Amino acid sequence: MKITAIHVYQVDLPLLEGRYTWSDGRYVDVFDSTVVEIETDTELRGYGEVCPLGPFYLPAFGAGARAGIGELAPHLLGLDPTALGPLNNVMDTALLGHPYVKSAIDMACWDLLGKSCGRSVCDLLGGRHGQSIELYRAISQRPAAEMADNVAGYRDQGYRKFQLKVGGDPAEDIARIRAAAGVLQSGETLIADANTGWRVDDAARVVKAVQDIDVYIEQPCMSYEHCVSIRRRTALPFILDENIDGIDALLRACNDKAMDAINLKISKVGGISKARLIRDVCVSQNIPMTIEDSWGGDIITAAIAHLAHSTPERCRFSATDFNSYVTVRNASGAPVREAGAMLAGASPGLGIEPDFDNLGKSVATYS
Repeated sequence: MKITAIHVYQVDLPLLEGRYTWSDGRYVDVFDSTVVEIETDTELRGYGEVCPLGPFYLPAFGAGARAGIGELAPHLLGLDPTALGPLNNVMDTALLGHPYVKSAIDMACWDLLGKSCGRSVCDLLGGRHGQSIELYRAISQRPAAEMADNVAGYRDQGYRKFQLKVGGDPAEDIARIRAAAGVLQSGETLIADANTGWRVDDAARVVKAVQDIDVYIEQPCMSYEHCVSIRRRTALPFILDENIDGIDALLRACNDKAMDAINLKISKVGGISKARLIRDVCVSQNIPMTIEDSWGGDIITAAIAHLAHSTPERCRFSATDFNSYVTVRNASGAPVREAGAMLAGASPGLGIEPDFDNLGKSVATYS
């Protein structure tokens, strides 16, 4: 099998709630998603997606994904898309860094690999663990009482894990955490995710003020060193997200005992292939993971489900159903949330079919 063409689509994904707000007042109301279609010299085609959380969350943005794919495409034509190791080596040689650019291509190649051998990506990643994948719900940053109300509302949809978006004024964040904790029920989990938004002194104030609450502290500061300094000041369980951007960062954090869990975002590390490596190291070290991405629609949700469902349950902290956050479908066949959980499909590849009515015409084709 050889790659004969790469088609690129752009689709806007409006947020169901109207706006998603996190630290420092940053927000997005429409997500800029890029879908890649890899055409081959057989009847098979593979699909992938990348959707940065705006241009100011990670070093990534929608138009940059499409520009980077244009840079990579000429190097990939004629290659075997199912030879994932050599293909990723070509991408890493042709374009240094920019892992998010490579993610949708790698994802589409996994889709093709599954289709070519008649197996789901979940099967290829190690096989299914458990009956379903427990999901978390991100609670957009709002006044404390509203966030507590949102926790109660999402409980009615079956969620039992809630990730509060904090990282603003310390006094307000303390109030947010206490208000949400006050409505938790037995067996539910609360995460306070600052998304790098606190200074060290602010983070120190917050962790001290909530030390009596059963809450996870996630990525309090921008730098790894500052996060580790807060980790040393609290007995609360600690999650790293933005700082875990590759296998080197994970190994350093493991050596430093810098966290109790991580958030593993597929596009942040460069695709399913590299996410699988990080996943397997975490499993070997018994480190729980939230498996997700920066954002996305149905195709990314399917990829998350396959990676998460093939992860042993003891190391699967949670996952994300991004297609339930947006109003536009970019594919059919993706997992759908049921009682706060989802499961990976059993069809070959990612198990999705793109919705070309919503994708429209390709914005670029390389052949």
